[in-house]
Amino acid sequence: MIRPSGATAAAPPDLGATVRSVLGQLRAHHPRDVPEARSLARTIRLVQWLPAPLDPHADPTHVTGSAIVLDERSRVLLHRHKRLGRWLQPGGHLDAGEVPWQAAVRETREETGVVADHPPTGPRLVHVDVHEGPRGHVHLDLRYLLTAAGGADLVPDEGESPDVAWWSAEEAANDTDRSMAAAVAAALAVVEDRPLLTTRPGGPPPRR
Repeated sequence: MIRPSGATAAAPPDLGATVRSVLGQLRAHHPRDVPEARSLARTIRLVQWLPAPLDPHADPTHVTGSAIVLDERSRVLLHRHKRLGRWLQPGGHLDAGEVPWQAAVRETREETGVVADHPPTGPRLVHVDVHEGPRGHVHLDLRYLLTAAGGADLVPDEGESPDVAWWSAEEAANDTDRSMAAAVAAALAVVEDRPLLTTRPGGPPPRR
């Protein structure tokens, strides 16, 4: 296309800067256990290697953003996934131009009807998990702590989750998978201001 004389094109988003920001969060994150340490190391390698790691259409392996949403009673917001039929934290693919922590807020609103917020200090990555998704995808899932009022209306967008509920932390730990239990424990540790680090990336738990 020939651009008229003197016209300037709008600058595209600096995807390099966005990916560097995501990598900065990942490199600063401390995994809770050996499985998360492996997921974290794999995620860092793939985010560095993939040409467009935030774009779900660019490669079957891509970054997703999800939320561990806690209310004032430390209950956990979960929804029953419309395709998988399992109770999960809200989250999913990034829209064009989004970063994972923005996707976590949007997906929470769409899948549960709840408007949740990041901590006042800014987005807090609390857990990283690599898992298989639908349609042969591999999700590099970045999980962020969000907070919301427990009395908020649970009204998902049309066509989204069939069921949404607040679960106690114990219920969420016992009735979901290991990765979800670890993510909830990590989020609670942040809220209760307890140390997060139990495992060094790529190695066994440190000696005490």
